[in-house]
Amino acid sequence: MKTFTKLMVLAASVAAMPMMAAAEGEKYVMISHAPDSDAWWNTIKNGLAVAAEQMDVEVDYRNPPTGDLADMARIIEQVAATGPNGIITTLADYDALSGPIRSAVDQGINVVIMNSGTAEQVRDLGALMFVGQPEYDAGLAAGQRAKGDGVESFVCVNHVISNTVVGERCRGFADGLGVELGNQMIDAGQDPAEIKNRVQAYLTANPDTDAVLTLGPTSADPTILALNEMGLAGEIYFGTFDLGEEIIKGIKDGVINWGIDQQPFLQAYLPVVFLTNYDRYGVLPGNNVNSGPGFVTKDNIGKVEELAGEFR
Repeated sequence: MKTFTKLMVLAASVAAMPMMAAAEGEKYVMISHAPDSDAWWNTIKNGLAVAAEQMDVEVDYRNPPTGDLADMARIIEQVAATGPNGIITTLADYDALSGPIRSAVDQGINVVIMNSGTAEQVRDLGALMFVGQPEYDAGLAAGQRAKGDGVESFVCVNHVISNTVVGERCRGFADGLGVELGNQMIDAGQDPAEIKNRVQAYLTANPDTDAVLTLGPTSADPTILALNEMGLAGEIYFGTFDLGEEIIKGIKDGVINWGIDQQPFLQAYLPVVFLTNYDRYGVLPGNNVNSGPGFVTKDNIGKVEELAGEFR
C-alpha cells in the first residue's frame, strides 16, 4: 500500500505542474450499478471529484436510477459510443454486463473494473485491472473473527441478491465459521420496510440464530430498526459490511460489533489516477489493487467517524 500512496502523491504533484498539463479533452466515465437511493455511493462520487481535480481531467458519473442492470448495460454501450479515454465500471452481474464491457475494450477503450468483479473476470474481459475488495476473502476474515467470538450460526441479509459477487461475502462468512451457508442467506430486497420485516420473520422463525450479517447501509439500517423492535439490539452479534451514519452510530452504541470498510474513496480515486498516468506515460501497476477489508470497531471508530459517508 505504501507504493500506491507514493504513486498518488506523485500523480497529484505531476497534475499541478504547468509544464505537464493535462492532454486536451481527457475524459473518463464511471458507471455503477447503484440506484439513486443508495447513499453509500456518495463517497465514490467524492473520490472521483478529488481525482478529477488533482489530475486535471474530466470525470463523469453514470448509473441506472433504479439499479436495473439491463439499464446499466445500455449506459455502458452509450458511453462507449462517445469514445471516452477510459471507462471505470462495476461488474455487478457478469452475464448482464460482460458483453457491453468487452465491446468497449474491443473499441480500444481502456477499462478498469472497480468495486464488483474478480481478477479472473477482469482478465477474461480484457480490462486493465481491478480496484476493490476481494469479497470472498473479506467474508472469510469476518467469519473467522465471528467464530473466535463464539458465533456458530447467522443470517446474511442480502439486499442485492442479483449481484453474485457481493453474495460471496455471505459464502466467505459461512466458510469462516465452518458451517454451510444453506438458507442462512435471505433475499431482503431494497425496500427498507420489507428488509425490516424479513429480518424479523427470519429471527422469529429461527430464534437460536447467533448473529446477523448485513452487506451495507441499505440492509444494515432497517436491520437496526428490526432488532430494536424485537429487543435484540446489543444482544445479538451484529456485523456489517461498509460504513454509514447509522452504522457508525450502531458501532458506538454497541449494537453493531464491527463494520468492514472497503474504502470506497480509493475504489473511485485510484482508477482515475491509474488511467490518467497510463494515457500520459504508459505506466500501470502490475497487479490488481485490494482496497479492503479493514475492520472498524468501537476501539477505532474515532479515527473514521468524522469522515464517514464523505471520504470513508
